[in-house]
Amino acid sequence: MPKAIWILVIGMTINVTGASFLWPLNTIYISQELGQSLTVAGSVLMVNAAAGITGNLIGGKLFDRIGGYKTIITGVSITMASAFSLAALHHSFTAYVVLLIGLGFGAGMMVPCMYAFAGAVWPEGGRRPFNAMYVAQNVGVAAGAAIGGLLASVRFDLVFLGNGLMYLSFFILAFFFFKNLQAEGNRASTSNIFEQTQKIENQKRFQALLLLCAGFLVCWIAYTQWASTISVHTQNLGIPLSYYSLLWTINGSMIIFFQPVIKFFIQRWVHSLKSQIYVGLSIFMVSYLILAQAEVFTAFVAAMIILTIGEMFVWPAVPTIAHQLAPQGKAGFYQGIVNSIGTGGRLIGPFFGGLMADVFGMAVLFYVLAAMFSISFIMTKIFDRGVPHLQFTRTAKEKSVS
Repeated sequence: MPKAIWILVIGMTINVTGASFLWPLNTIYISQELGQSLTVAGSVLMVNAAAGITGNLIGGKLFDRIGGYKTIITGVSITMASAFSLAALHHSFTAYVVLLIGLGFGAGMMVPCMYAFAGAVWPEGGRRPFNAMYVAQNVGVAAGAAIGGLLASVRFDLVFLGNGLMYLSFFILAFFFFKNLQAEGNRASTSNIFEQTQKIENQKRFQALLLLCAGFLVCWIAYTQWASTISVHTQNLGIPLSYYSLLWTINGSMIIFFQPVIKFFIQRWVHSLKSQIYVGLSIFMVSYLILAQAEVFTAFVAAMIILTIGEMFVWPAVPTIAHQLAPQGKAGFYQGIVNSIGTGGRLIGPFFGGLMADVFGMAVLFYVLAAMFSISFIMTKIFDRGVPHLQFTRTAKEKSVS
């Protein structure tokens, strides 16, 4: 990979590691330290997610208008100030919510910029720059969650301090290295997506992105059940919490170490990004059909292994297609939409899953989710009909490896 991609990978890992110090512990802190109910804690996390969605969209737009460097510096400054304030202040519940909104908004601004930078500095890389960013995110999640748990066991304020120090490290990296990333998508653009020279063409591309993201949203709604309803379901079945945590260790380890296997499979047998998504969706469906029958831990392990294989096909493919769809000067805006869809799925998913589980039971929830993937299949099939001259295949350089 080019040096610029390695810089972005390091930056993404540091950024997500810092964010992951806190997000697994938010509910515990709000309920135990601030004395709020679980319902209130859930509402706070929804507000945090909403701030992230807003940050995704604004950050992507700013990438195109003022450049990725300035946008990332602004975003990391907001998150760094919020994190250090959490560590320094003996805050009330209101102060915590406000600062959590700042963390969500600032972090949301940075992610689409990182993806847009990756596509711009290595355009011939096809799916590979986006896959590298995806792996970096998962390394950060695994490292951050583990370190955050250790810090919380000593003193909770150390979590906020560690969070701020990681963002400070990212700020230093971005300040000295990101300004030199010569990304085409980093050029400012003052025109609206519907006001460019090729107005009709760009409208078709934007509509294609929205159709693709509609299917992507279904995937995220299903995926978030693993962090919400499934965690409760495993407890009701008498599976220890440590075993449930092991499922996420399996997920993170596979994403990091199975990349050569997935790469080999895609290079040999998958000839387009659409086919890559089809394969991933099919694997997703199998995972949720297994979950519908799961009553012992080994069944959940099997479902998680299958789910992880599916996500390694789908998650990097969507931002890759978004990059190909984006008109010149709109890469950040398109990546902002993709990332906001993922955040939106994390916002909607727990409520949808909880409601379905309460009314119909867990088995029905999993069958419904498996059936809902048909929506994703349909959206993937039709999304590019308005832009038939675009072929969402792997790059020539990628094909030459196989």
